[in-house]
Amino acid sequence: MVWTPHGTVATIIEKDGKFLLVKELASSGKEVFNQPAGHIEADESVFDAAIRETLEESGYTVSLDNFVGFYIYKAPSNNVTYHRYCFSASIESYDPTAELDKGIIEACWLTLEEIRSQPEKMRSPLILKCIEDYIERQHMPLDIIYELI
Repeated sequence: MVWTPHGTVATIIEKDGKFLLVKELASSGKEVFNQPAGHIEADESVFDAAIRETLEESGYTVSLDNFVGFYIYKAPSNNVTYHRYCFSASIESYDPTAELDKGIIEACWLTLEEIRSQPEKMRSPLILKCIEDYIERQHMPLDIIYELI
């Protein structure tokens, strides 16, 4: 059997003490929150994937600031292992008319307390973990990641 982890990216955007999350429809049909996040496409850099996914899921164009961390999560719902590259980012622009990805309901701004108070509404425990690491840890420069694509 061949084991293939799923390469994903996520961005953390903070503004006025709130964090950008997207409300989306999970495969179970339940509404959940996630960071703007998604899969890395073939021949796409992790940096380009993070910028693209943020735009597609939220309507925000961003520039990446720092690397927050690398996270490995095996989802109990499907037994898939996800490798997540998490970045912090700054807003460049916003398009309120942008057509969001299928399954995305809306972009939302939530405080850390609002996120902590509703863990059952988070798509995975990585949402809170990434935000807490963003707040508590020193951020790493983007050039810590070397890609040869």
